[in-house]
Amino acid sequence: MRVKNKPYRAVWLEDRTVKAIDQRLLPHRFKVASLRTHRDTAIAIREMLVRGAGTIGATAAYGLAQACLEAPAQGYADYVYRAYEALLATRPTAIDLKHALDRVIEAVKDADTLGQVRRKAAGEANAIAADYVVACQAIARHGLPLVKKNARVLTHCNAGWLAIVDWGSATAPIYLAQHRGRKPFVYVDETRPRLQGAQLTAWELGNEKVRHAVIVDNAAGHFMQRGLVDLVVVGADRIAANGDVANKIGTYEKAVLARENGVPFYVAAPTSTISLETATGKDIPIEERSLDEVLCLGGKRLAPVGSQALNPAFDVTPARFVSGIVTEKGIVKAKASALKKLLG
Repeated sequence: MRVKNKPYRAVWLEDRTVKAIDQRLLPHRFKVASLRTHRDTAIAIREMLVRGAGTIGATAAYGLAQACLEAPAQGYADYVYRAYEALLATRPTAIDLKHALDRVIEAVKDADTLGQVRRKAAGEANAIAADYVVACQAIARHGLPLVKKNARVLTHCNAGWLAIVDWGSATAPIYLAQHRGRKPFVYVDETRPRLQGAQLTAWELGNEKVRHAVIVDNAAGHFMQRGLVDLVVVGADRIAANGDVANKIGTYEKAVLARENGVPFYVAAPTSTISLETATGKDIPIEERSLDEVLCLGGKRLAPVGSQALNPAFDVTPARFVSGIVTEKGIVKAKASALKKLLG
């Protein structure tokens, strides 16, 4: 997508340096960070300089490619393995991260020389990022029929191009609808506690001239109850084999509200987000983040001193609440048989 008429991706590789848009600074400042080692890249993932399952996956792949470029000849395999483990541990819920790392390892395993390993690692990381872009463009096409003229769409967190290299997953059909002149309107959940909706999704939509309004997380039911929402579309960090969906905390509530009010609830994600090895949502690890994200805002404490907090970063939406999953291969039911066939 474009920022001030210049095309950008959320993350890319320049020589041995990973370049990434620093999402922590948006919407007030646009900065491209330079991550010079795989350790820098791991820190960037863990500290949420980059966010979103796809962008995390691509960034991790670039980080592992960096490790292959950095590693000394003596102890090369051990160095790369430690880098793999360090990158894997950064964000445990998003399955794209592991899938991307495994793709890089698979690409280099038969290389005969260190030079081949390094070339193949960087090439595979670039291919992973490119695959996300192609997948999201296909998601846009498959999801377009859901976004009618003047459709009123509600989304949660950020599943835009910042979250998945380019185009986005949940936003891809919205952007295509905008380009086709359908003029959708988007309710943007602010998405506490990190405010990815208010800070990132709203910034993206503004750049693309999409009509939108930021709403507090607790207001979604109000607008659905009054018949003002036609469609809910969210992204996913992991989809279990049975169709359960892990996504940003608060997604489950939106799905229940949508069911109660007769609003279709769709999940948009590339097939790399589906984990057939994860039987159900109960098997998905849920990341717990710093209590300060809840207790403080902008460096100022909100709650009384002595109050504690709980801060799960994700929740699980049971498959029965999902109207369909929009993938690069089409829209499928959130059912084990459909997902197995899709990946077969």
